[in-house]
Amino acid sequence: MRNVTETVKQLIIINILFFVGTLALGDIAYKYLALYFPENPSFQLWQPVSHMFMHGGFMHILFNMFALFSFGSALEQMWGGKKFLFFYISCGLGSALLHTGVNYYHFQEGLNTLIANGFPEQEILQILNEGKINTKWQEIMTVSDFQSFTSAYMGTAVGASGAIYGVIVAFAFMFPNAELALMFIPVPIKAKYFVPGLVLVDLYLGISGKSIFGGGGIAHFAHVGGALFGFIIMWYWKKNQFNENRWN
Repeated sequence: MRNVTETVKQLIIINILFFVGTLALGDIAYKYLALYFPENPSFQLWQPVSHMFMHGGFMHILFNMFALFSFGSALEQMWGGKKFLFFYISCGLGSALLHTGVNYYHFQEGLNTLIANGFPEQEILQILNEGKINTKWQEIMTVSDFQSFTSAYMGTAVGASGAIYGVIVAFAFMFPNAELALMFIPVPIKAKYFVPGLVLVDLYLGISGKSIFGGGGIAHFAHVGGALFGFIIMWYWKKNQFNENRWN
C-alpha cells in the first residue's frame, strides 16, 4: 500500500484477517467476537475490543478500511503510531460504551413495562436467553418499543465504524479546511462542515429510528459514541497541549 502509515497498515491487515476468518468460520466467529448486550449469556469481556475488527459484509469493511486509510494515515504522520493507536482503540471502546448504554436504556424501559403488566422478570429473561420472544409482549408495547427491547438484548454489533468516526472527527480538528470530495456530493466540502453534519445525521437517525437507504441494522449510536469520544480526547489534548514525545 502506497502512502499508508505503519500502524494504519497493520490495522487494515488485522481487519482483513478477521474478515477472511469470519468467512471461513461463519456464525461461530460472530458468536464469540461480536459485541453482545452485557446481560446476554453470549457476552464476553473481550467483545468490546474484538467487535471493532469484525464486519458484516464486503462493503462494510471496504468503506471502513478506505476511511481508515484516507484519514488515519494523515493523523499517524502527525502523531506517531502509539498515540494514533491509543486514540483509535479509545474511540472504538467509547463507541461500544454509548451503544451499550443506549441499549441498556431501551431494555430496561421494555423490561419495566412487562413487569408492570404482570410478567415475571425471571420468565422474561429465560425466554430471551433461549433466543425466543413471547408474542403477548407485542400486545403491551408499541412496535418500536418492542423492537428496541428485543434487539437491545438479542442483537449484536460489529465493525470499526465507531473508531473510524473518532478518526474523522480528529481529522476535522487537525485539518478543518481540508476539502473532502465525496461520491454522493457533487462539490467538495470542508471537513469542519462535513464531519459535524455527518454526526448530526447519525444522531437524528438513531433517535428517530429511520434509515436514509431504507435498511436497518446500523448502530447509529455507536457512530455517535466514537465521534463523541474522539471529540473529547481531541479537546483534552488541545487544551493541555499534549506533549508528542510522551508517545515515542
